[in-house]
Amino acid sequence: MVQRLLEPGQIEALDHTAIPRLLLPEARSLFAARAARLRQLANNDIKGIPVGEAMQGYLQLMAAVVDAQGAVAAALPAETFSLPPAADIKLAIDHNMPPLPVNGTRPEAWRTVFAALLDHLQAAVRDQPQIDAVLAELRALDTAQLEGCADAVLAELTEGVHPLHAPFVAAALQVMWTMRAAQLDSPRVQPLVTNTLCPVCGSHPVASVIRIGGQSQGYRYLQCSCCASEWHMVRVKCSCCEHTSKIAYQSLETSEDKLPVEGAADAKQNKANDPSKVARAETCDDCKTYRKIFNQEHDFHVEPLADDLASLTLDVLVSEAGYARASGNPLLWFNAA
Repeated sequence: MVQRLLEPGQIEALDHTAIPRLLLPEARSLFAARAARLRQLANNDIKGIPVGEAMQGYLQLMAAVVDAQGAVAAALPAETFSLPPAADIKLAIDHNMPPLPVNGTRPEAWRTVFAALLDHLQAAVRDQPQIDAVLAELRALDTAQLEGCADAVLAELTEGVHPLHAPFVAAALQVMWTMRAAQLDSPRVQPLVTNTLCPVCGSHPVASVIRIGGQSQGYRYLQCSCCASEWHMVRVKCSCCEHTSKIAYQSLETSEDKLPVEGAADAKQNKANDPSKVARAETCDDCKTYRKIFNQEHDFHVEPLADDLASLTLDVLVSEAGYARASGNPLLWFNAA
């Protein structure tokens, strides 16, 4: 079968009812899959994403955190994750605003999620004095301190949050927003004015992923760092400034890979299961930023947040080339002293 290759402009002009614009998270399976992927990465089982010894222990810890996220999501009553009033959701959607915004007043129930997360972690991570000390510090935070930390985490501020506290606070917020996002009706949610922010909660994407299978075959999606929703963005387009003219790709196995017209590649580029194509950094010379892109065509089990966390070597490579991360990973506090 010969596939017809589409330019980015042609993709945008297609009937968007045929392309799933928004993929809401499968909340009950997301955390289990993410934890499993983190452990695979920590064990250096993923050929396209080599992990150094110093990072392996952290990935194992984050796998335990994600396990705790899944346990909390399953254990807490459904009302913990109740949605805003239907009228508020409709008003937001009618005005192309996120129906579950991370800015503004948060549901108080997120603190219940946070406490439950610490309880699960305390039981799962034993005989590790350093982790016990961090958990004790987190339990000692009063409401104002905890809410201030959450504000900083959601705004990606390095001030006002301890770098060792931030991933655990972020993990609780992820559970809260992921469980709520999963309850939305995806066809009703409208794109925002900018396609660079999550249409569900307004957060930045953590990375992008090229999906395979069904109507999503070959399309690129940005994955939200908070609620794990994924929204469509055409390939060869900067996910930060939305320019298309100066996009390039870098991987750990090649110094720089300029991309021609999408799909117009030779047999080597189209070869499946190519480790050098699993994880790449999409750089933009217009805004001098980058964001990673993971390709399910070359590794079926790619998980954007986990793979982004594990591929710090790629961050170093691209940073040395003069590019800045477009946004951070909530499970690792970048730029922290």
